[in-house]
Amino acid sequence: MKNFLLLFALLFATHLYSQNPKMSTQKIHALRLNPGDDLKVKLNEFLQKEKIEAGYILTCVGSLRELSLRLANQKESTVVKNKFEIVSLMGTLSQDGLHLHLSAADSTGKVIGGHLTDGNIIYTTAEIVIGESKDYVFKRETDSLTTFKELKIIKK
Repeated sequence: MKNFLLLFALLFATHLYSQNPKMSTQKIHALRLNPGDDLKVKLNEFLQKEKIEAGYILTCVGSLRELSLRLANQKESTVVKNKFEIVSLMGTLSQDGLHLHLSAADSTGKVIGGHLTDGNIIYTTAEIVIGESKDYVFKRETDSLTTFKELKIIKK
């Protein structure tokens, strides 16, 4: 009886979901990067291959042997060759580009964070889970106020 009720609830929920076009549709992607991979380059390659139009980072754990971040209010990236644990990665992903921030801890636990640039080289692994909204398209357009390419959100 318990299994029947669970099956009925699942079928009913699936029916409701399929009958309601206003319900959000999401897709989950997962990938693992290998030693020597460039974190941002590989993420962008995956994004292009999967044709993700409105993505976001759900989680990322791993390690780096080289860190490259643009710190707050700086024009150039700071590059550090050392071993780091990735403690957070967040941001938005689109066909027009990635906007990601990364925090990483060194062997003493000191954390550094900033805007992810090319040159973050994987030490052992990076395990990444990406969410994708099928309801939106993310675009990057130059903003007249900031002069940077900023996120434009388009509802499908």
